[in-house]
Amino acid sequence: MRTLSERLDIFRSSELYPVVSSEFCLGRDVCSIVADIAAAGAKIVQIREKNLSDSSMFELVKKCKEITDRSGMLLIVDDRVDIAVATGADGVHLGQEDFPLTEAKKLAPEMLFGVSTHNAEEIRRALSDNCGYLNIGPMFPTRTKSVACGALGLEKIEELVPMVTCPFSVMGGIKEHHLEMLCSKGFRHIAMVTEITQAPDVCQKVKQLRQIMQRGLV
Repeated sequence: MRTLSERLDIFRSSELYPVVSSEFCLGRDVCSIVADIAAAGAKIVQIREKNLSDSSMFELVKKCKEITDRSGMLLIVDDRVDIAVATGADGVHLGQEDFPLTEAKKLAPEMLFGVSTHNAEEIRRALSDNCGYLNIGPMFPTRTKSVACGALGLEKIEELVPMVTCPFSVMGGIKEHHLEMLCSKGFRHIAMVTEITQAPDVCQKVKQLRQIMQRGLV
């Protein structure tokens, strides 16, 4: 079992952050998408499922963990601290209305907890609660997640970044053509959903996206 320090090291060394939801896989099996992402060398993947039963979610995450374990990847579960603990996943990504971070850390102190943030107040709270990493977004309009604030835009996110003192990712409507520009501005961890999960060849797409990021982050 990895320690929190080991998990943070892997997160820091990652670039592309694929997020997989069956809703956006064009009917394809989630595990097969995760396997393609792993084959492309990604270092982290998040499973986001809002409508599965507890038993179905447990079985899905357990199968995905077999894939990520073989590849040395981090497996992050969206929202579900209980499922993450039960399956031995590496971490949980928490939204503003999800299980409180301070209580989650008591249940699993070696787990990597990420927090979705949309403004300065939420960033300050996540940092105060000692999150492992945080996400700022949505950057651009997106149909994969609805938040009251709407798209923040690049300029607003750039205003928020200086206050962040932990690793962070950005996401929300980000496509391949955005990557070179975002990397040039210093965004090191970029989360993407449909650009990956709806690609005709997921493995090839992930390789391509990672190559763009690696070139841009040199």
